[in-house]
Amino acid sequence: MSHLNILSGGAAHGLVASVAPKFKALTGLDIEGEFGAVGVMADKLRTGTPADIVVLTAALIAKLGAENLVVSVSIADIGLVETAMAVRAGDPRVSVGDAAALRAAFLAADAIFVPDTAASTAGIHVAKVLRQLGIADEVAARLKIYPNGATAMRHLAASDAARPVGCTQSTEIISTQGVTLSGSLPEGCELSTMYTAAVATKAAAAQHARSLIALLTGTDQRELRERAGFLSGQK
Repeated sequence: MSHLNILSGGAAHGLVASVAPKFKALTGLDIEGEFGAVGVMADKLRTGTPADIVVLTAALIAKLGAENLVVSVSIADIGLVETAMAVRAGDPRVSVGDAAALRAAFLAADAIFVPDTAASTAGIHVAKVLRQLGIADEVAARLKIYPNGATAMRHLAASDAARPVGCTQSTEIISTQGVTLSGSLPEGCELSTMYTAAVATKAAAAQHARSLIALLTGTDQRELRERAGFLSGQK
């Protein structure tokens, strides 16, 4: 065995990458697998994609536990991830201190980069917020929708639009070169999502999966989690 298989929401990609060297030093294994919209990753597990460890929202992990697809006693919270606004590196940050400012920021943008609005945590929320602000139809043609937040942010970084913005989970913004975190969504529009890890029921390397969970959640890794965008707290 040369690697550990992971299925993970895109929000955890940067954090997993940051602990990968220490994990390899401890176990001799690389970490391989897929990072994407949480709904897609959960369905991949359901349809038999090999996985040793799963990192998704707490709500989805609970469902997978009820379906006996992850080991319930292995479930461990990593931290909260906020949904936030992004701009290209070098562009002025947008003000999103309240709902009116957020509405104005979306209306002023000529391109809005977001993750999958049907299967990703942040994308579903962005679609809800646009409806809540009463501008969903007005900005529909400006939405640039990608399979996950990391891909959306890479395209924002490369955009040649005049006034592009992005909206996805803060961890995906922080881990993408060429974009800048512009601010969390304001009260009434905010979303903080708990991300959780678990060992897959059919894991081929369950003990190594537990070792990775210990790295991702350990108290000695708190500063690393915070730098990656994971916050301590309750859902």
